[in-house]
Amino acid sequence: MLRLAVPSDGALHDPSLLFLKSSGMGVSRRNLRRYTAEIPSLPGVAVHFQRGSDIAMKVEEGSAELGLVGLDRFLETRREGGGSRVVIENLGFGQAELALGVPDSWVDVSSLADLADLAVEFRAKGTDLRIATKYPRLVERFLLGHGVAFFTLVQSNGTLEAAPEMGYADIIADISSTGTTMRANRLKTIAGGSVVTSEACLIGNGALLAADPEKLRLATAVVERIEGRMRSLDFYTITANMKGEDPDSLAAYVLKHADISGLRGPTISKVYTGDGNGWFSVTVIAEKDKLLGAVDQFRKLGGSSVTVSQPDYVFHSECSAVERLTSPN
Repeated sequence: MLRLAVPSDGALHDPSLLFLKSSGMGVSRRNLRRYTAEIPSLPGVAVHFQRGSDIAMKVEEGSAELGLVGLDRFLETRREGGGSRVVIENLGFGQAELALGVPDSWVDVSSLADLADLAVEFRAKGTDLRIATKYPRLVERFLLGHGVAFFTLVQSNGTLEAAPEMGYADIIADISSTGTTMRANRLKTIAGGSVVTSEACLIGNGALLAADPEKLRLATAVVERIEGRMRSLDFYTITANMKGEDPDSLAAYVLKHADISGLRGPTISKVYTGDGNGWFSVTVIAEKDKLLGAVDQFRKLGGSSVTVSQPDYVFHSECSAVERLTSPN
């Protein structure tokens, strides 16, 4: 069976299940104590509930072929040159930021440049700036790339916000969604101190799937549904009844107005009213940010009974996510 790793708890657990359901892949878990489940709409796909911090590693080592995980976790734990990769970014949930937090009392430290100068001062006094974090790999790369040369990373899996007050670190680098917890612990963010912005993403092990045609078929079905669902959020279907002599002349009339011409032009069908008038149903696919403009334009052109709906899926001629999953590089 194709194995899809999903967070077993934490901030991404419920949103991941809701996201799969909205993509037509509702998860059926017979017992909450079980760490496996199935997707009835896709026989052959098994859902494995894993700790969020382990999912990237599980996909990398081959214990699962696909996984839903925060981008921060993937970047921190992935193996350089390994088989796992991000297949679809920005799934619309799990937004967070890995940011540096320094004590409020450090009134002279308000930017990354100030922190770099402070690290030099610490070194001159025979010590290093101590930074508590759960993301040593990302934080080290970020600081060295931004001129902060002297520091020691204190890896911790517990609550980091208390580290400066408890004395085992000077500052922290931690994931924050709103910054409320940092402020409650008398910590502040600094200009330029955002290590990475993160959101839930779909990752996959393309090398593993390439060796199993059946698993690749199932993975393609999962990826197609997710990409189709994500694309659909950017479009609306607009239908309006309009008078016209015939479909061709009405189509030419609509195409003159960019706001209602749609992505590939209108679809027009005759409306049989029984009164002899030439009424036609005109349907276009409009981008989300052009919706109200298109509705208003239909009204100005005499359109009536304007209805709007959002498609469940939008599939292009090719699925770019599947191409990323199966690409050898």
